[in-house]
Amino acid sequence: NCGACGFPGCDGFAEAVAKGEAPVNGCTPGGANCAAALAEIMGVSVEAGVQQVARLRCQGEKGVANESFEYEGVKTCFAANEFSGGPKACQYSCIGLGDCMRVCAFDAIEVVNGIAVIDAEKCTACGMCVDACPRNLITLLPKESTVLVRCMSLNNARVTRQSCSKGCIGCKRCEKACEYDAIHVENGIAVIDAEKCTNCKACVEVCPNACITVA
Repeated sequence: NCGACGFPGCDGFAEAVAKGEAPVNGCTPGGANCAAALAEIMGVSVEAGVQQVARLRCQGEKGVANESFEYEGVKTCFAANEFSGGPKACQYSCIGLGDCMRVCAFDAIEVVNGIAVIDAEKCTACGMCVDACPRNLITLLPKESTVLVRCMSLNNARVTRQSCSKGCIGCKRCEKACEYDAIHVENGIAVIDAEKCTNCKACVEVCPNACITVA
């Protein structure tokens, strides 16, 4: 009953499928097995989709991201982001108060050392955590795309260095190292084109701040 399908729970989705108002592969958590079973019942064919997983685009754990103050307000990411911006110096960092963890119905997220950690094996790509993050730091990506830019900071290089030791500074070393034109610096931050990326890891090896990682 996660609601990732866009309907009010599993019953709502099932009713929509029966009426032909929802695709048989609309249950993301159910995956390919669920889609195949529904397709057989409905007497239709279904194409295999790309398996996705939620990824956090930040590494700002304690000891990596500097803190400006000790936060004593309401212990939710939404509240901290709205009223004080949270204790971390980088306003693009994971606040780490667990809004994503609380909405996950599959126990796939926990907060460790001040940052959300996603278990890719438990994640069903339902998207609830994506919606819960007030800073849009969680995204759904193809599970096979394992090379990730773990930073979303739009600050300039100087400010980024002052706030986090693993922030992207837009140096373009990754862009120059990639033979497949799969990574470019846009608005001061590296962005990977999952369609072109071959997971060769050349960008990982040259990144001076280790902000590009292998999942």
